[in-house]
Amino acid sequence: MIRPLEEGDAEALATLRRASLVDIPLAFASSPEDDFAASIDLVRAHLRRTPDQFVAGAFDPELVGMAGLFRDRHVKASHKAHLWGMYVVPAHRGRGIGEALLRATLEHAQTLAGVSRVHLSVSAAAPGARRLYERAGFELWGTEPDALRDAGEAVTDYHMILHLNTR
Repeated sequence: MIRPLEEGDAEALATLRRASLVDIPLAFASSPEDDFAASIDLVRAHLRRTPDQFVAGAFDPELVGMAGLFRDRHVKASHKAHLWGMYVVPAHRGRGIGEALLRATLEHAQTLAGVSRVHLSVSAAAPGARRLYERAGFELWGTEPDALRDAGEAVTDYHMILHLNTR
C-alpha cells in the first residue's frame, strides 16, 4: 500500500531513512550523523504536510519504501519540484514498489499549480534507480563527477529532469 506519510509515521521514517543511508551510503548526500532523520522532531516537522512538500511511503505492512518531493521555495524557481530520498528495502525490491512510489510523487507534483518539471539527482551507486527514472521519462541533463565521497570512494551523480507538461 502506498500512502502519504504523516507525523505519526515519523519514527518509522527515521528508521527507514537511517537504514537507507547505511545500505547504500554513496546513493545519498546525507550520512546518518548529519541527516534530518537524526532528530524525530525534525522528521515530524518535515512530515507536516503542505502541498509543496510530500513524502510517500510503501507499507507491507511496515514501512518498506519512501520517496519525497518538494517544490522549490524560491519564487523564480517555483515551477520546479525535486524528488529526493527514493528508497526501497532490499527484500522488497523488484516488486514494483519503487515505480509505485515514483508514480505517487509525480501525481502529487502534477497537482501543484505552476509546476512544470521535476528534477532529481541519482548516484552511479544506484543504477537500478536510474533505470527506473529513465523508464518514467526522466532525461539526463548533467553529470557531476566526484559528487559524493565516502570511506575513500567517490561516485558520480547524474542530474535528471522530467517535463510534466510533455507527459
